[in-house]
Amino acid sequence: MTTSTIVAPARQVPPLLMLMTLAIGFVMAMIDVTAVNTALSDISLSLNVPLTGLVWVVDGYTLTFAALLMAGGALADRFGPKTVYQGGLSVFILGSVLCAVAPSGHTLIASRLLQGVGAALFMPSSLSLMTHAYEDKATRARMLGTWSAIVGCSSAAGPLVGGALVHAFGWRSVFWVNVPIGLLGIVLTQVLAPATPRHARDLSMLSHALGVAALAALSFVLIEGPVLGWTSAGVLAAALATLLATTLLVRRERTGAHPLLPKALFETPAFAAANGVGFLINFAVFGQLFLLSLFIQQEGSDALQTGLRLIPMMAAFAIGNLTSGRITARVGTRPPMLYGLLAGLAMALLMLAGLRPETPYWLLVTAAVVMNVAIGIAIPGMTATVMLVAGKDHANSAAAALNANRQVGALVGVALMGTVLHTVPDWALRLPLAFTLIAAAYAGALCLVYRYIRLGKPV
Repeated sequence: MTTSTIVAPARQVPPLLMLMTLAIGFVMAMIDVTAVNTALSDISLSLNVPLTGLVWVVDGYTLTFAALLMAGGALADRFGPKTVYQGGLSVFILGSVLCAVAPSGHTLIASRLLQGVGAALFMPSSLSLMTHAYEDKATRARMLGTWSAIVGCSSAAGPLVGGALVHAFGWRSVFWVNVPIGLLGIVLTQVLAPATPRHARDLSMLSHALGVAALAALSFVLIEGPVLGWTSAGVLAAALATLLATTLLVRRERTGAHPLLPKALFETPAFAAANGVGFLINFAVFGQLFLLSLFIQQEGSDALQTGLRLIPMMAAFAIGNLTSGRITARVGTRPPMLYGLLAGLAMALLMLAGLRPETPYWLLVTAAVVMNVAIGIAIPGMTATVMLVAGKDHANSAAAALNANRQVGALVGVALMGTVLHTVPDWALRLPLAFTLIAAAYAGALCLVYRYIRLGKPV
């Protein structure tokens, strides 16, 4: 039931200025993620962190981010997305400061967990605020495409920003840079973002706790399995905990009076399918980023060189996002997803067949750019599908669910790439095995779009 809340009339804010205000949190988070990848070797040397610890540095953030996104959506409903968005930015800034001063690998990982909590708060709130800020559906679709492009640009800039900062000031500066960006986001949101209605909603704390437990146990299995042994007591116990927590969560969602997701969202298969697509795309994208970052660094590149070499691959997503916004507004969400994933799958198979440690860099980057442009075209259609199915009534929950599934995909993708690096000693075998997993993810996403997503009308 909606509580009685007086909402001030929305001021007339230029659409692009509002877009920048609401995207700044995501921009900060994406720069942080991609910049950290360029700093992994320096972190390892500075804090004596092994490969397993580096996986935790990347996945620790993703773990709390994914596990608490649904709670972030529920809190946005209860306290208003504007308040929660600003609170999330504040927590993320605090986590960044603690990362910057971390004296050990364990402290750094713990601080990354706190960063994930902040991101889980501001991510669903930003999409919800965007849904309320743009009344016209066509404008909203264009802004979603532009929003994805801004995120893609920040991802592309992340390696360069991270590499330059690490080269000039050391790896800790990668986290210090979040402070001014986050503070700017808080101020702009206070001045420009519209007030929105609050909704009385149960937080389902047990369900959220089960989700956290399931993801934490799964992360332990995937990351520590290659080190401790897949049949070790700790790994087997974590696997059992994953199964138990997941079973209890699914049962509670089906029968509970206050599920994490409104049952109305599942009245159309397109919602679940688009979330599955998000999981598989992030599995492939972030697994590839983690793999190629270490592959480039093991060849002798420093942080700055690694950042420069990753720029074209990451910029390709922004190019695809910008193209997709126009396509989606004209032909609907299905075609860009379908053909973007098909082209991405074709390029992943080509890289599987031809990529070797001795492959020239220009061939590697050309193949990766074409593949990432294609996937960049598919991503905004996926986001628009979820938000169109949800509408304003369920915007917070739908945004949280989509981003949670995407972050779980990133977590699993990075963890499995870490497993490949642990268990396969030769890059000549690592690369084909890794791109087999990437191609399989894109193939699965393509099947979901072909079978279940039929929103063919122009937005």
